[in-house]
Amino acid sequence: MSALSDEEQLNSLKNNTKKYSSTVISGVLIALIAYSGWTYWQNKQQGEAQLQTAKVQQLMDQAATVDVKDDNAWNSLTKTADEIVKNYPDSVQAIQTQLMLAKLAFERNDYATAEKALMKVENAKVDDQGLIHVVKLRLAYSQLAQDKFDTALKSLSAVTDPAFKATADEARGDVYVAKNDIENAKKAYMSAWDGLLERQQERQILQIKLESVGVLVDDPEIERPVLEMKMDEPQ
Repeated sequence: MSALSDEEQLNSLKNNTKKYSSTVISGVLIALIAYSGWTYWQNKQQGEAQLQTAKVQQLMDQAATVDVKDDNAWNSLTKTADEIVKNYPDSVQAIQTQLMLAKLAFERNDYATAEKALMKVENAKVDDQGLIHVVKLRLAYSQLAQDKFDTALKSLSAVTDPAFKATADEARGDVYVAKNDIENAKKAYMSAWDGLLERQQERQILQIKLESVGVLVDDPEIERPVLEMKMDEPQ
């Protein structure tokens, strides 16, 4: 049996007003109005989400071909991205636009702008916390590029999900190397190494980083990095 339409339900209520008190009728009417409002809100949210996605995709397509050294093109991208953040601050789409801007800012060697873009969405209220951790990690590298070592370490301390621990530890090691704090760099890199080894993830670059701070690690799955020093052969 098919469900009655809103109009049919209202007509049925009118025909049965003699059987029920006005209070009951009012309660049912309010419920119908609330349901109608809910469905309208859902449809509106879905429509807005589709519009956001379309705008972001258009922006990504534009960014893929833009000359990052062209200030006019850069300003146009920035304006569109900032509008998305302003209109939909707590959305995945807003985060995507700022990650894209940060990437292009790095290509422009404009690390302060990259940091600014990422800070706009680092505290966005979205269900995808993994995306927030990605923002924090990239934010830390934008700060590292500006020699803001302690600020970068603070950003990395906010990366708390175990899935990102090894990545955050490696980034922390990079910061300590830049600070010339080799002992803490070794600890951070080794922590990252243990995590990647346990998960059997790519780690050749990390192995090279470890050797650069004087730590040799054995890994049967990969060969010793090319940075290993060789003794000169006797003449």
